[in-house]
Amino acid sequence: MNGIFQLAGSRHAACAASPDGKGDGTMQSRSAQKPAKDAPVAEQKPALAGIRVLDLTQVLSGPFCTQMLADLGAEVIKVEGPTGDIARSMPPSFIGNDSTYYVAINRNKRSVVLDMKTAAGSDAVRRLALVSDIVIENFRPGVCDRLGFSAEKLREEKPSLIWCSISGFGQHGPYRDKPAYDMIVQALSGGMSLTGERDGTSVRAGIPIGDLAAGMYASTAILAALHRREVTGRGETIDISMLDCQAALLSYQASFYLASGQVPGRQGREHDSIATYRTFKAKDGIELVIAALTERMWTSLCDVLGGPDLVNDSRFLTAHQRSINRNQLWPILEDLFLARNADEWRQALDAQGVPVAIVNTVDRVAVDPQIRHRGMVLDLASEDGRQAQVMGDPIFMKESRRSSHTFPPAAGEHTEAILRELLGMNADEIDAMIASKSAFVREKVTQTT
Repeated sequence: MNGIFQLAGSRHAACAASPDGKGDGTMQSRSAQKPAKDAPVAEQKPALAGIRVLDLTQVLSGPFCTQMLADLGAEVIKVEGPTGDIARSMPPSFIGNDSTYYVAINRNKRSVVLDMKTAAGSDAVRRLALVSDIVIENFRPGVCDRLGFSAEKLREEKPSLIWCSISGFGQHGPYRDKPAYDMIVQALSGGMSLTGERDGTSVRAGIPIGDLAAGMYASTAILAALHRREVTGRGETIDISMLDCQAALLSYQASFYLASGQVPGRQGREHDSIATYRTFKAKDGIELVIAALTERMWTSLCDVLGGPDLVNDSRFLTAHQRSINRNQLWPILEDLFLARNADEWRQALDAQGVPVAIVNTVDRVAVDPQIRHRGMVLDLASEDGRQAQVMGDPIFMKESRRSSHTFPPAAGEHTEAILRELLGMNADEIDAMIASKSAFVREKVTQTT
């Protein structure tokens, strides 16, 4: 972008900006850059090509969000402190100096390492923000103000800037300054109270849904703000709370309580109202999920299972009766499923149109034919020979999908290039920042253990 303020796919003109982000009044039309309707797909760029993101986040929620934007084609500049992103050192497995945790959520980015507590480092971050379209941070509320690059100040200098903050509880409210982690917000949101066996204790979700949902909501908000900017020329200040996101995911469970006053409990491996929507264990100990929601599916399930005449049993004639008498139905079905192995049941039920799935372990997911067919396992390779496999981008765009992916950057891998290209710094200025420990290049970054 070379310091030019550009509107994403704009129907309007864009105002040129100098490297410090201040417009000079020049109008530049983007319409000439639009591909013709009949342009070959190979010539069309990813959807967010031309959008620059300054990524001040670490660990999971923020990096997951910025990786989504990078997968869609945005240029993502990852700013790290002198010890690098905490996620780089998270055990148990590593590829080179970086953990697989970090590698999973940081592809397609460039890394610059700055000490934001120094005047020169803080000023560099401010200047990078002013030549970016979007800034994303997940510090505790108030930290950016103390470091000297708050949303309010930067948006005064550049009204078109989109600023997104992700935090545990948001930028205001009684919990604002409390520390928050994924499991904390899962607990506070009520989601954990719905998870686990009915007669057991509450458990957290197997994936870090508190962090991931916040990252996904943030990316949605950012894309909405980009559209608003296209129309109005103004950016936005976005406040994403992990707790808010988890509360929103309560969906119909919260509506049920708010309407009835009844508090829903742990769901276990079954459904509150559908008796044949649950897991069953097969002969080989592998679990299957059955989702026989219609009468046709129920009849087909009974035909495949064999055994007693369940279809004509007066206790199970309708879905409502099966729900009422679930505690009588389940032991019968559990015994029948023990007659064959999981893969045998899957094939037989698939053939009869009964929705069925094996409860896959992660190793089975990695080789699942549908997952492989869709390219959901990516092979990444770095220039220095490191290799990794990660889960891919689930957003498939026919004409603007990213065609290749870069290995997650080493800490400070692009420090010099970014300071030179985006801030116009010369070699002496960059060397001075490195000498004063305001900036760090790859080999000088402290590796945490």
